[in-house]
Amino acid sequence: MSSAATETKRQSPRPEWLDRTLHRAYMKSAGPRYFFTRRILPAGVGLAAVQVISCGLLIGYWNNDAVHQIFSLAFAIGFIAFFWMLARRANIRAIRELPRYGTVDEVLRYHLHVTNLARRRLSHAWLSETAPDPRPNYGDFRFSREPGEHERNWFDRTLAYYRWKWLIYHRRLFEGGKAKLPLDLAPGETKMSTIEFIPLRRGVTQLEDLRVLLPDPFGLLQRCRRTQTATSTLTVLPKRYRLPNFEMPGNTRFQIGGDATANAIGNSGEFVGLRDYRPGDPLRQIHWKSWARTGRPIVKELEDTFYPRYGLILDTFSTPNEREIFEAAVSVAASFVVTLDSGESLLDLMFIKDKAHMVTAGRGVARTETLLEVLAGVHSESEPAFEPLTNLVLKHRELLTSCLVVLCGWDSHRAEFLQNLERGGVLCSALVLGIGPRPQDAPIPGQWLNVHQLEQDLHRLPRRLPTLN
Repeated sequence: MSSAATETKRQSPRPEWLDRTLHRAYMKSAGPRYFFTRRILPAGVGLAAVQVISCGLLIGYWNNDAVHQIFSLAFAIGFIAFFWMLARRANIRAIRELPRYGTVDEVLRYHLHVTNLARRRLSHAWLSETAPDPRPNYGDFRFSREPGEHERNWFDRTLAYYRWKWLIYHRRLFEGGKAKLPLDLAPGETKMSTIEFIPLRRGVTQLEDLRVLLPDPFGLLQRCRRTQTATSTLTVLPKRYRLPNFEMPGNTRFQIGGDATANAIGNSGEFVGLRDYRPGDPLRQIHWKSWARTGRPIVKELEDTFYPRYGLILDTFSTPNEREIFEAAVSVAASFVVTLDSGESLLDLMFIKDKAHMVTAGRGVARTETLLEVLAGVHSESEPAFEPLTNLVLKHRELLTSCLVVLCGWDSHRAEFLQNLERGGVLCSALVLGIGPRPQDAPIPGQWLNVHQLEQDLHRLPRRLPTLN
């Protein structure tokens, strides 16, 4: 068990048997509820309410013909709808054409090739993509805390039902997923259908439960049948914000490698002459015609390359209760990744995931999407271990123009981390994320970003980001 989980356990004296009992009860009750809510449409719920009310009125008004007629009509419609729904059949095969990426909170649209394998015509049917099960496991249920849970009454805190609903809501991978146009397929016919949904969480999403919905003619009940389709994988990139024009601090640095790590923009290793080969020169710089003419190896001499190289340091240390802050930090990092001009600079993304990692993109190295894919899969770490990250940054300080540090909150560990970077001569700008206004009782450096008004705070950033030095 992690230290964060142990700390939460010490802070909350809830008995373990109570959480296990509640989690088991909520897990078992959620299954049937989901089964019926997907098959009983809102009109069916209304019809059931009419039957219950009319049945209750019959107890006191048995001789009332109007109540008898209402009850009989509602029962007959429900009876026909139920058996009509059971009689509906579908046998289709679907092939998804997914885009390469999706983005959190942005509509994603993809196409499917749908083939009717049955001998009957299929009409008045809809395709629906089902998200994976959002129910939390026992560990998440016990050690997570709903924001503001301490303000609820004793009964709600004991049953923790609102915590369960909060976890379900935040674990959903996407919303929507139903095709807007119905299917109309003759036997053996293939047509294209379109599905839209909005991704809610970054990461890799598995699409493996595509259903065909077969409602009755009254729109009360519907049957859900699985389709023959292969599992598809979609990479959902972090949410990104539009940033104002800004300048990173620092000047260009000499970059080893010449044109190998640069495009032909500005002073980027242009050809200046020929010289004799020296040990260590890359083979691609050999001038083969001169070698053939002189009989000794001759290489092309390139002009030195100067351009900025920035470091983007992401703080991945957060507890389960700071999930909102961590996700906001990832979105801020992704926003700077797409805003910095990768054609004019290099960008090194540095973070901790079990160990210190550095991924480089930009000028002649890799595309921006590489860093976004990395950010889509990064996870929080429970143990605050900034030393490996400090060593990684200091190891590359001679190449870095400046660094942007995105921090999940503020404490003594993060203060020491920034101090070590300053003492090491690294030019840093800090963005500290938290909930609520900037605390006045702590000397927090850099820019404070309130998670609940993140877009507004990002737009208020100064044109030239201030440094800590």
